[in-house]
Amino acid sequence: MRQYNAKQIRNIALAGHGNAGKTSLAEALLFKAGATDRLGKVIEANTICDFDPEETRRKVSVSMAVAPLEWGNTKINLLDTPGLFDFATGFYEGVRACDSVLIALSGKSGVSVGTEKAYKLAGDLGKSRMFVVTKLDAEHADFYKVLEGLKAKFGPSVCPLVVPHYVGNAVESYINLIDMKAYVYDAAGNPQETPMPDAGHRIDGLVAAISEAIAETDEELFEKYFSGEQFTVEEITAGVKKGIKDGTITPVLGCSAFTMEAVDTVLNTIAALMPSAEEASGETGETPDGGAVEIPCDENAPLAAYVFKTVADPFVGKLSYVKVISGRLSADQIPVNSTTEQPERLGKIIYLKGKKQEDTSAIVAGDIGAVTKLSETRTGDTLYDPKRPVKFAPSRFPEPCLSMAIAPKTKGDEGKIAQSIQRLIEEDPSISYVNNVETHQQVISGLGEQHLDVLVSKLKSKFGVEVTMEEPRVPYRETIRKKVKVQGKHKKQSGGHGQYGDVWIEFEPWDCEDLDFQENVFGGSVPRNFFPAVEKGLRDCIKKGVLAGYPVVGLRATLVDGSYHPVDSSEMSFKMAASIAYKEGLAKASPCILEPVGTLSVYAPDSNTGDIMGDLNKRRGRVLGMNPAGDGLQEVVAEVPMSEMADYSTFLRSLTQGRGSFSLKFERYEQLPANLEPEVIEAAKALRDE
Repeated sequence: MRQYNAKQIRNIALAGHGNAGKTSLAEALLFKAGATDRLGKVIEANTICDFDPEETRRKVSVSMAVAPLEWGNTKINLLDTPGLFDFATGFYEGVRACDSVLIALSGKSGVSVGTEKAYKLAGDLGKSRMFVVTKLDAEHADFYKVLEGLKAKFGPSVCPLVVPHYVGNAVESYINLIDMKAYVYDAAGNPQETPMPDAGHRIDGLVAAISEAIAETDEELFEKYFSGEQFTVEEITAGVKKGIKDGTITPVLGCSAFTMEAVDTVLNTIAALMPSAEEASGETGETPDGGAVEIPCDENAPLAAYVFKTVADPFVGKLSYVKVISGRLSADQIPVNSTTEQPERLGKIIYLKGKKQEDTSAIVAGDIGAVTKLSETRTGDTLYDPKRPVKFAPSRFPEPCLSMAIAPKTKGDEGKIAQSIQRLIEEDPSISYVNNVETHQQVISGLGEQHLDVLVSKLKSKFGVEVTMEEPRVPYRETIRKKVKVQGKHKKQSGGHGQYGDVWIEFEPWDCEDLDFQENVFGGSVPRNFFPAVEKGLRDCIKKGVLAGYPVVGLRATLVDGSYHPVDSSEMSFKMAASIAYKEGLAKASPCILEPVGTLSVYAPDSNTGDIMGDLNKRRGRVLGMNPAGDGLQEVVAEVPMSEMADYSTFLRSLTQGRGSFSLKFERYEQLPANLEPEVIEAAKALRDE
């Protein structure tokens, strides 16, 4: 592929709800532009962008893919992002790297949660937006119903540019509302102009809406519109282009990726109306002293490139996807990594088209490519020319919300699991991993069940590690509720020196996490040199409680009396005596189990708050209050036992159709209700038996 300058490049992320037709649309655009010689289909698992083994097996996108094409004198980098919320990492990567977001909607299902999320994230990151309504060849597809839904949801900025003309329930032709021409398409998707159909007042209303939107972009155009004059095609084109860049116009186009009808109009709109990399790829960076600096998209400036995705392959090596903001990235350079502040030697410089790689001498400002073997570079790092140090803001990714414990099927693979997961975290920052020393489990966290299922599959396929998953254990605690005084006496005679230790200890509840050991011995009944042994014996004991074997907290132990033998007493004897006192004392001190309680913040639509509070009551939660969170969302704040939250991400996503989100942070330990103690004790016993 030849080199293009920033003025000729368009970086477009394809986003939207799952099953909206993004990958099929990408395939149609690539085929129409001649970037591929066949029209792949998702159902047949032969598309350019869904090349990962998990994608071909599941027939859905699980990661972001780059596929460039050439249309006329323009290079269009398509970034096909996943629509399923479990794989939102790829969605965030694509939107961060693009200049514009093409939001695909199904002509049958219309506006959905994925549409809303894509529109909002694009707006938050200052990206231009356009809607493409696909699947208009399908039965029951209705472009105008979808258009009404878009206008109702996103307001008057929604501006149709290419609309279908229906005869009965079928699309007969497509009308370009800028040049007011109609086109029919043959079986290969080639357009042929046809006389404008009689669409009644509908077309007049759409044209009037376009004119009104254009008038808002320029004072001269506003005056011309107010005086009743008609806009020329050139004025309409310039006004729409300016409105798209400013965010005041969001164009809407209809097409069918399956039949290739009107796919050419999508390419024409991207090339003619969407912002170029020169206009939109510049970023604000941070200098080493913390100041802000504008980095325009300029090929002749010092290098500044952003790493927006990483692929870690144990056989091929690491592959870093980069967007060059300024300058040129070539193999003869040694840029500096903004995170490590160390020079980074570059491997091969390549362009990507799905899984295919094409060597190139350089990637210029505004373009997207990849670099191999960047050993210390991670997603979110900036590579810069030492002449101009700069760091770009890293991508933000959704927080993991579903945790599962994993265990190797083959003993001894625990260390291999940790290493392999760290490699996968480089690929997917939405994964977290912790080796919980308290529950003796390796716990992974992700965005949902499918996300973790893919992680397990990749552990096996990429690193040869087979694991099983189960719900993580809850780290309970034990404590006491009343004060007791008990004797612990250890006496053993076995010829020669015996063992003798005798202590009286008061145990009482205390407001602390660790053991509070005191001594209040008079008259030397227990010599001072044995006090540390008594404390050591108790500290060893509190690692396991008397009910279910969980660590004991909130305990004060005061040594008040005892006796010793001048020959047989030893540190070991007093440690054993302390242990005997501990077991007897805690059993008498009304022991109970404590459970971890967390502070929960749930963000959900107003209409779902009642169901959420009802569910929290079932989970033994206490609702503390509600706060408006903007965008039609409410924040519900509650305290809830963490043992009840294992499936909460699945529940909330189902209830809110994916609109809701939550965060859960450990707060403190509280007493477990007495009726639930037997179940916890029995589970702990079964675990010990295993």
